[in-house]
Amino acid sequence: MQAVSKVAIIGGGVIGGGWVARFLLNGIDVALYDPAPDALVKVTGLIDNAERAYDELLGIHRPPKGTLSLAADIETAVRGADFIQESAPENIDLKQSILAEIDRHAPTSALICSSTSGLRPTDLQKNLSYPERFMVGHPFNPVYLLPLVEICGGEQTSADSKSRAAEIYQSLGMKPLVLRKEIDAFIADRLLEAYWREALWLVKDGIATVEEIDDAIRYGAGLRWAMMGTFQVYRIAGGDAGMQHFLSQFGPSLKWPWTKLMDVPELDDDFINLIAQQSDDQAGDLSIKELEQIRDTGLVGFLKVLQKLDWGAGEVLDDYETALKASRPTAELDLQHPLPLFKTNIKSDWIDYNGHMTEHRYLQLFGETTDELLTYIGMDAAYLADGHSVYTLETHLRHLKEVAQGERVSVTTQLLGLDSKRVRILHVMTLDRSEEVLATAEQMLMHVDTNAGSASEFGSGLAAPLSTIWSAHQHLQVPNFTGRGIRALNG
Repeated sequence: MQAVSKVAIIGGGVIGGGWVARFLLNGIDVALYDPAPDALVKVTGLIDNAERAYDELLGIHRPPKGTLSLAADIETAVRGADFIQESAPENIDLKQSILAEIDRHAPTSALICSSTSGLRPTDLQKNLSYPERFMVGHPFNPVYLLPLVEICGGEQTSADSKSRAAEIYQSLGMKPLVLRKEIDAFIADRLLEAYWREALWLVKDGIATVEEIDDAIRYGAGLRWAMMGTFQVYRIAGGDAGMQHFLSQFGPSLKWPWTKLMDVPELDDDFINLIAQQSDDQAGDLSIKELEQIRDTGLVGFLKVLQKLDWGAGEVLDDYETALKASRPTAELDLQHPLPLFKTNIKSDWIDYNGHMTEHRYLQLFGETTDELLTYIGMDAAYLADGHSVYTLETHLRHLKEVAQGERVSVTTQLLGLDSKRVRILHVMTLDRSEEVLATAEQMLMHVDTNAGSASEFGSGLAAPLSTIWSAHQHLQVPNFTGRGIRALNG
């Protein structure tokens, strides 16, 4: 895949700022050009939201953040860029002018994509000297979380350019959908517009308020759509006979005059004010930032559930996280100290009714640290497939300090003992900002022959690295609290 080290974003509104956040949080340097005086303030707010969401979504697997620079003009922004994403307002004359300037100053090898939600790429590439590298890359808000990006080429766009763009977007954790034909508004927005037209009529005719229409989606079809698209949902509705039965049963109803999809209600001042007032009532006291954070928290939760099912957007997330793990450089650890194996932030769903991390999450973090240790010494999929593993025999966990949502913590691991079948370890969790000890866990692990269902000696693949670590750690000071169980109440 083409390596991307610098990206230029032209336009820093909601969409452009979302692109800035997605690229930055994938470790890519971004140059932003936006003539608005408050552009940096607005983009910084979006980046903060994105970081909060990525901490929940990816935790320690997130790469180091790229560097953001604010360019004085388009020429400066695109200088040396590998990839350029234009996100200016939906005005064809403005976009054509901006794209022509981008094309004039960008390296000839750079790809140029527009975030337009409806303008045809053939119209946008008319004045370009290198039109073959231009296409639409249409995202969905919030750009830093929703994976879909529609790629639509114009008449002069090369197949290679579309393929390269798809690879770049995919490396960012996105799902590129390459259109087979150029069409106004592409695929998703055409579907959304049909729903939007009918929703406006329902408000205009007094059938429902904006909140009731939103409820009709979020309590019904919207929940299904996160899992399956319309066609797959209707296939299930057809029972064992599938889609053919569904269409024969419900197809005739499509001729009934239920919808007004070919008409648009007049958006006069009275109608606009009605919708705006109902929208204000629906939001109540919640600010836009609060609504964005509620939306993002919900989306992260949906994505994590779908990831467990390896389904839809969750499959994309899983592939993305796997790629991030594989690309992380393997640090050379100093064996003369406890091993710094694990870092994470405290997620929102780890918090209990007291506002701090709930007790079983401490064990989860220590368990993940044990997994990191086993990975470090060489217990991989091949080792497991060969019929060997390491099981936890005993854990003694001490809760010492509370820790709140969003805090960053680290866990170190020290070997306390080793024989041919067992290893005794100590995990210590500390708060990054103060190095306070939050909790400790002492564990006894045993090597197992999973085929025989019994203890066995460590294979040479694990025994050698464990011996190397133990030869250093056996000289470390052993904390005086180790080796103890829970005291008797009267002890």
